Amino acid sequence: MLQDLLKAADGSDPVDVPSYVSGSWGGEGPPLDRTGPYLRRTVSRAPTATAAEIDHALTRARDYAPQIDSLAPAARAEILETASRTATTHRDRLARLLALELGKPLKDSRTEIDRVASTFAVCAAEARRIDGENLPAAGWPTGIGTTALTYRAPAGVALAITPFNAPANLLAHKLGASFAAGNTTLVKAPPQAPAASAAVVALLLDSGLPHQAVQLLHGGGEIGAALCGSDEVDVISFTGSATTGNAVAHAAGAKRLALELGGNAATIVCEDADPSEAAAVCARTGYSNSGQSCVSVQRVYVHRANYPAFLDAFTAAVDALVVGDPFDDTTDVGSMVDEAAAERVVEWSKEAAGLGATVIRGGTRDGATAAPTIVADPPRTASVVVHEVFGALVAVLPYDDFDTVLDECNASRYGLQAGLFTHDLARVMTAWRCLEVGGLIVNGSSNFRLDHVPFGGVKDSGFGREAPRWLIDDYTVVKTLVLRGLSPWGDLRELPKEAP
Repeated sequence: MLQDLLKAADGSDPVDVPSYVSGSWGGEGPPLDRTGPYLRRTVSRAPTATAAEIDHALTRARDYAPQIDSLAPAARAEILETASRTATTHRDRLARLLALELGKPLKDSRTEIDRVASTFAVCAAEARRIDGENLPAAGWPTGIGTTALTYRAPAGVALAITPFNAPANLLAHKLGASFAAGNTTLVKAPPQAPAASAAVVALLLDSGLPHQAVQLLHGGGEIGAALCGSDEVDVISFTGSATTGNAVAHAAGAKRLALELGGNAATIVCEDADPSEAAAVCARTGYSNSGQSCVSVQRVYVHRANYPAFLDAFTAAVDALVVGDPFDDTTDVGSMVDEAAAERVVEWSKEAAGLGATVIRGGTRDGATAAPTIVADPPRTASVVVHEVFGALVAVLPYDDFDTVLDECNASRYGLQAGLFTHDLARVMTAWRCLEVGGLIVNGSSNFRLDHVPFGGVKDSGFGREAPRWLIDDYTVVKTLVLRGLSPWGDLRELPKEAP
């Protein structure tokens, strides 16, 4: 199936994308067409899961769970290592699928596939490290003469609901970590990227993933809701908007959840930072993937002493970005996911201008391609400051006092990640402690991520941490064994009385 998907992506006809249930590719539900935002034509077509297919996938996932549980961690790791190499082998053609369905520039799409390969390798390493503990039971009077052990057991059936903005890498995180932990996994692919999602599943199957380990379904929110509410599902990992995340949590009930939701990321440029260097980083990362990242640079707070120099350097760096054809290797900024998303950038920039901000660049679109937009000094009540833009727009705001700007950053309902440009360690420690975010990037923008370190937020940005090691914690349960009357430690409460 992987070769079929990759070959079809090279043609002009829509890619037919099947579902994968009970070891077979197929699907008979009504077709769900995906319009490529740059090409403005149907580029892929997937069958919407029927109620019968959903029930069948849930049943098989539960039935297969003991088989995947019995597969040794070393065997899981070897499959994931093979998948890492397979992703590298097919890097360019997998990247084309992302460009086709999402308008993501090939250079960014290739980077995403590189991250897929790296993520599978990390998942393999974490599979080899799954362990337990010998607890200090004998350290307390009630535990004398006993041994207490734990190990991390698979949760059973995991549900992975993936977003459109990084569908390949985030599926690699969720599915890779779930398999590393020994679960079966139900995948609900984003309707904007069915072919890219199916290709990752097919890549794993070609690398030796047992057919029992995964079920892949296509469709919209109603499919996700049906899966979330099922008693067959033990744990859910969801990445997407805060609104949808709330719906997932309500549908899930008492299930275990890992939710990575929206953001309104801030980056602070202090007076001791190099404004030109900071501007270059923020321009490069503020518009990558057309700003469609939950940690994309949205608000840049620049100390007033550096504000004019930063704004000039930032504008020059944005002017140098190549906008347009995602299939051109020189393109930096491609299309947004659809025209409605691009129109949001236009409307919010107009709103900010009406409130007194200066739109230095952009504020326009060509179909789903939004011109990189710079909004200078918007009021703090503007949508570009208050809400998540999730688009090709960066707001640049001056500040005077460090403690005050920390409060401004924290005023957002979101708290995923922040950036800080400074060489002052005291400021670093203050920001690390006081910023209400899950992660702080020092001398880098908010839009920086290492796939092997914990990533996740606070407040409306969700909870749980999406990196293989920490996802495995969510995907497993601690099982305890207590051995009474057996202990490698001493079992006497006191020594017998005898003459010295």
